[in-house]
Amino acid sequence: MTQSETPVLLVDVPDSSIMNRHYYLASKTMAQFEIEIKSLLGEKGAADALKAKLCTNDPTCSCVATSTQLNHYFEGGNIDALYQKVEHLFDAETQAKLQQIIEKGTSFSIRSRQKDDQVLLVLKASVDAGTSANTVSRLEFEEPVSISLDALDRLIENAGYRYQAKWSREREEYAYKGLNVCIDKNAGYGYLAEFEKMTDAEHTLAEVRTEIESIMAELGVAELPQDRLARMFDFYNNNWADYYGTDKTFLIE
Repeated sequence: MTQSETPVLLVDVPDSSIMNRHYYLASKTMAQFEIEIKSLLGEKGAADALKAKLCTNDPTCSCVATSTQLNHYFEGGNIDALYQKVEHLFDAETQAKLQQIIEKGTSFSIRSRQKDDQVLLVLKASVDAGTSANTVSRLEFEEPVSISLDALDRLIENAGYRYQAKWSREREEYAYKGLNVCIDKNAGYGYLAEFEKMTDAEHTLAEVRTEIESIMAELGVAELPQDRLARMFDFYNNNWADYYGTDKTFLIE
């Protein structure tokens, strides 16, 4: 999300048979939904095989972006104190976006991110009875700042937050048959693929979901089940210091 965009409302449509399908309603000029499905690839060979299939099946497929990312997750703290610590980093318009999320949200997930040379503050907030990590609807704030990642982390800590976990990954993004396909090399998880598509028509969500499933099937990749992802997430959070910034991986069934 760029500085000129308004906050994003993320809508999760519950379905016990569907893993990691998140529908993001973006409050831009026209509302848009994003449908995303994750697949655990694991080893480099599987990632290379997927990239080869992308190019073979779609001659117009291309790598449109690459990045190296550090993502720091925080817990605890006080959201109002955080606003006071970081408001000077943003212009008046961006401050208003952040205030809107704080006022409307009921549960907050705070993160700092470095994407190549760019540092960002990321805040996700639920706007219903759920949590910011698992909810039907949530708001997202993701804005660049002009300080270092360490300096941003200190501001967050000064608002009473503490590290939950630190994550690192390398990302390649591909344009494939109308989809955005991200292939990530994650510390701990290994290689992971995300298949995404945007739509501004709510009535087409099921159709788009079926389209993504069909494309994943033709590529021979499977969706990552939610219960397994939860176990992986918990294990990493408890052991992140052993994996962050390394090529080490673990296997959780």
